[in-house]
Amino acid sequence: MTSPSDLRQAFGQFGTGVAIIAFHDRESRPVGITVNSFASVSLEPPLLSWCLDNNSHLYPDVAAIERFSVNILAADQLDLSNRMAGAGSHILAADEFEAGTADTPLLRGALAQFDCHIRHKVEVGDHIMLIGGIDKAAHCPLNRAPLMYFRGTYVGLELEPQNG
Repeated sequence: MTSPSDLRQAFGQFGTGVAIIAFHDRESRPVGITVNSFASVSLEPPLLSWCLDNNSHLYPDVAAIERFSVNILAADQLDLSNRMAGAGSHILAADEFEAGTADTPLLRGALAQFDCHIRHKVEVGDHIMLIGGIDKAAHCPLNRAPLMYFRGTYVGLELEPQNG
């Protein structure tokens, strides 16, 4: 059987983008949490998914949400990603977001934003998987590099297309 450490090492070979999931906690405060488990699910109907560890201190808040946003981060949002990934406060400052559909927090400066409602919550192993119905999607027209995660660290990405 493969150990959790070996699994983490193997999964780490898959470079991913970094996103912040934003929502209102049970005290109605706007909060965010950094994830790299985001995935598109379907175009028709428009659906996406993300996962959260059952041991996360935000798990009770996530289990109770009805709406959330997924905010794809740019490379210049590294500090925000680190702050929302840590064990400290996950409360978003008023100047870090704007209100979306039904007051869902949408992060300013994100490369893309998905304003979602909960479609399904599924307990899967040691995580909860949330499948969101996308009510609105937007993207940044500026040519900015994405924030990427690979082998347990942030990495750079060239924006010039590679032919080959």
